[in-house]
Amino acid sequence: MREFSEQVLAAETSNLVSGARVVDVLEEMKHDHYEGFVGLDVHKDTIAVAIAYRGRAKPTYLKEIKNTPSAIVKLVGQLSEHGEALLFCYEAGPCGYVVWRQILDLGQDCEVVAPPGSEQIKTDRRDALRLSRLLRAGELRCVWVPDVEQEAMRDLARCRSDFKGQQHKARQQLNAFVLRQGHHWNGKSRWTLAHYAWLESLQFAHDWQVLVRNEYLEAVREANARVEQMTQELSRALPAWSLAPVVQSLMALRGVDQLAAITILSELGDITRFDSPKQLMGFLGLVPSLHSSGNRRRQGSITLAGNRHARRILIESAWTYRFAARQTPHLKRKAKNASEESKRIAWRAQKRLCGRYRALTEAGKNQKIVCVAIARELIGFIWDIVRQEMPKVRVA
Repeated sequence: MREFSEQVLAAETSNLVSGARVVDVLEEMKHDHYEGFVGLDVHKDTIAVAIAYRGRAKPTYLKEIKNTPSAIVKLVGQLSEHGEALLFCYEAGPCGYVVWRQILDLGQDCEVVAPPGSEQIKTDRRDALRLSRLLRAGELRCVWVPDVEQEAMRDLARCRSDFKGQQHKARQQLNAFVLRQGHHWNGKSRWTLAHYAWLESLQFAHDWQVLVRNEYLEAVREANARVEQMTQELSRALPAWSLAPVVQSLMALRGVDQLAAITILSELGDITRFDSPKQLMGFLGLVPSLHSSGNRRRQGSITLAGNRHARRILIESAWTYRFAARQTPHLKRKAKNASEESKRIAWRAQKRLCGRYRALTEAGKNQKIVCVAIARELIGFIWDIVRQEMPKVRVA
């Protein structure tokens, strides 16, 4: 590893290499540093292991081991018996980043990669061999791995989102049952005290149906309580999070409240790792798909790639820009802890996006398409605010 660090320093200071070429040279040097490239097909109980040594030799399937810390320690010791530098990889999936952290703790490098395209014949052995071969060729795309704190905050935000989905389902089931029995709520808003009182006053033909109504009502109340509890837990956890100042600055944006800011940052982390807003837009799947052949070029719907949780929050936030730009008391209260630079960016974003929403709507565009277009531009302003705030977080 020391030799590789010295080579990196030499490449950075060399007069022969400059600009984007530096990155290419460093990647090639990093690739040449490893003696072997290990593909792992990870499952909850087992891990299939294959290795491709440096050069053109065919990858070799080694064995299948148990997915336990002791088995991984033994595997790394066998493959790096004399201290050889190895690069491991496995596909992102339900097993998370536990194996990634174990391998790093053992002094070897590991990458979590996006699953490559599927093949017609799929087995654990073939998957491990394919991963090792593609890893050696440099044809796999790494995914961002959160640290322990970041992953914990993301789990908390996703738990609240899951409970919100359960709440929506419970309410839907109760509404469907009531409607099947010929009852329809004519009030302005559902799930208010008046609506609950109306639900409890309904009369049914059979006692069993009264029991069904009561059970559905209880399920809705339990779901409401869970959502409220997780919302409070998020608020309590926020001050201890290292990205709390960035969350407060993002709240200066119209349509981005505390929950939305927490969700975006917990899912995406330090988004300054993206060199430009355009890269971030593509990562979130908010750019149109493209089919090009010869002189024919056709754009389709958005790609829907990347993180769906963050994309959903962005699209929900984008709906607020259908109103005219203005500094309301609510926005001022929401942004009271934001930095002055973030407030300036947020006001510039509001003027731009509100005008953009109005122009696209007047041009006859579908409102849903307009909302996605606004969400795509909104993430650009979010990237700008995070870029301003992250250096302060690192210094602190």
